[in-house]
Amino acid sequence: MSLLVVGLSHRSAPVSVLERASLNADAQSKLLQDTVAAEPAAEAALLATCNRIELYADVDKFHAGVAELSTLLAQHSGVGLDELTPYLYVHYEDRAVHHLFSVACGLDSMVVGEGQILGQIKDCLARAQDLHTAGRLLNELFQQALRVGKRAHSETGIDRAGQSLVTFGLEQLAAGADVQSWARGKKALVIGAGSMSSLAAATLARAGVAEIVVANRTFERAERLALLLEEQYGQRLTEGDDTDVLARAVPMDAVPAELTRADVAVSCTGATGLVLTADAVAATVEGRTGAPAAARPAADTGPAETRHGAETPLPGAGTDENCPLDLSSVPTGFSVMGEAAVAGMDAATLEQHGAWAAGGTAVDRPREAGRPGPEADAELIGALAATAASVGRIPERRRPEPVAEVPRPRPVLFLLDLAMPRDIDAAVHRLAGVRLVDIESLAEASADAPMAADVDMVRRIVADEVAAFGAAQRAAHITPTVVALRSMAADVVAGEMARLEGRLPGLDDKHRAEITQTVKRVVDKLLHAPTVRVKQLAAEPGGAGYADALRTLFDLDQETVASVSRTENSTEKNRGPA
Repeated sequence: MSLLVVGLSHRSAPVSVLERASLNADAQSKLLQDTVAAEPAAEAALLATCNRIELYADVDKFHAGVAELSTLLAQHSGVGLDELTPYLYVHYEDRAVHHLFSVACGLDSMVVGEGQILGQIKDCLARAQDLHTAGRLLNELFQQALRVGKRAHSETGIDRAGQSLVTFGLEQLAAGADVQSWARGKKALVIGAGSMSSLAAATLARAGVAEIVVANRTFERAERLALLLEEQYGQRLTEGDDTDVLARAVPMDAVPAELTRADVAVSCTGATGLVLTADAVAATVEGRTGAPAAARPAADTGPAETRHGAETPLPGAGTDENCPLDLSSVPTGFSVMGEAAVAGMDAATLEQHGAWAAGGTAVDRPREAGRPGPEADAELIGALAATAASVGRIPERRRPEPVAEVPRPRPVLFLLDLAMPRDIDAAVHRLAGVRLVDIESLAEASADAPMAADVDMVRRIVADEVAAFGAAQRAAHITPTVVALRSMAADVVAGEMARLEGRLPGLDDKHRAEITQTVKRVVDKLLHAPTVRVKQLAAEPGGAGYADALRTLFDLDQETVASVSRTENSTEKNRGPA
């Protein structure tokens, strides 16, 4: 059997695809069960976070495994296989181990070095163990990944390079300001009560917010988180504050009302639809400022879908009848029949345009005071055509006047969306008075984030741990064969002792035990050196063939070896969460 991982992440796919491919808890469990039910896979585990979906499996066929895992991901995510395939990556054997260890150390995270991924890997293993889809290989792999991640954080300064996604998001909301100074005294609303929301609430509490309100569909979970916040951070928050209500829980239907009081809101739920619509946020801002939350210009918006939408038609670009120029390509701010309009045109086109303008067939337009008429334009075009005849083309020498930047109001509401799929409507990016940071904008901001020098040290740790894990797995691969060999030797001893009993029926118990022990010692000494040496050789790269050689030399029953492996895997699958 061999380790295979098929997945997609923020490094391989746009956020819009990740969002559509995200799976809720029930879908994740069903995917794991369907994976182990498929022919190529014996074990399965799913690592699903806000910026990655990775399916790990122990498979007996590489190509069939890739096809099956890819198909299952597509089926359960609802994204067509043809659409999903370009964003999928595949890692196999040692490369798969290297990938998971790198993920555990935070090297593959959106924010390099963040430690939250360790908790997510632990949850991934616990889910697979609860569903009995993790056997010996995946149990050992994920437990070792957790140890490697902890080692990286304890032995290096990767923590200086990394931070949680929550902290990074708050830094983006603060727009360069010190987060603690920015957050001090603010009222915060946290929507959701899962691990990410809990981290967000704790981070906000440490940053010095004055109040935290927790909203969740299950009110008891929100209440539990609010009580925990008061217990852990209440003393710090109450310092200099005469109010007793520092953290409180509210039901989900109270979110619109609480949003009108909040300065900053963090949302991370498992909802499949939007939690905050653009209309709801606009109404909140309007209620606080007394002015409509008008949409900002497209160039001032955040996400890609608002920046790269349909272009606004150029003013003044008409459809002049019989005009030889493509007026839709004319820059704004210039006369259609002026020199900027013909910049880059060849001489033949210029001459045609000059004849057309001189013929007076141009559509009448209001002209600016003091601006030349069509006759002057025709003369100018004729001159330009003559120049074009000698130099080939007319370069554009003028540029549109810079458009004055429209001042936008300072944000009165700060929103951080850490959910996948998103909780907050992306159209909120266009609302004045609101600053929204979501997974997509975090991905853009983190692309240029500097990496600490300690990252190289972590990479060395990962490389060493991958080599050690591979050696241990190769050595473990031969263990069932060694066990089968010793079992066969024990059967031979038992058979020979039974034959001796027939020949020497009067043998007393004392002498029988002594003879049995002597025969066993002889067999053990003969097998000791070969079995120890074969384990050492099998642990080296390319050592997988030693198990086959051992089975051939001693004529071991393949089914006996396989039964030992099945027993080990069954024990691992029934192991509880680490």
